[in-house]
Amino acid sequence: MPQPSAPTPGSTSRPAASSADSGNPWAGGGTLFAGFLLLVDGVLGVIKGVAGIATNDVYAAVNDYVFKFNVTTWGWIHLILGVVLIFVGWGILKGATWARAVGIALVSLNLIANFMWLPYTPIWAIVTIAIDVFIIWALCTDRSRPAI
Repeated sequence: MPQPSAPTPGSTSRPAASSADSGNPWAGGGTLFAGFLLLVDGVLGVIKGVAGIATNDVYAAVNDYVFKFNVTTWGWIHLILGVVLIFVGWGILKGATWARAVGIALVSLNLIANFMWLPYTPIWAIVTIAIDVFIIWALCTDRSRPAI
């Protein structure tokens, strides 16, 4: 039975890379989950947007708040962000390298928009902010694919 030979002194051969070198498995699985969450977050954004555009009576009126916009304007913001997030989520699920960087940027914008949306729907906005924070973490920590 042949025995594996030890490298000769002075050789530059390296041992095969272990699975630990390929990245954090939690982050890799988190990236796949982040892709699905981006799709869901995009669909929810589209629903928020359509509801805001359809009628101004869907969301409560805000009295004295710094970020006071027309509900129809908020509807368009959420609709556009939602559609773009759906495409980026699809790109992440397909393994596109551009989707990670674009996803981080757009989810950051979505997080800011939902922070400003807090007076209209506080619980929904807080849940969306928490989802966005997880998505940003997952996309920033995944090292299984080459970075852009």
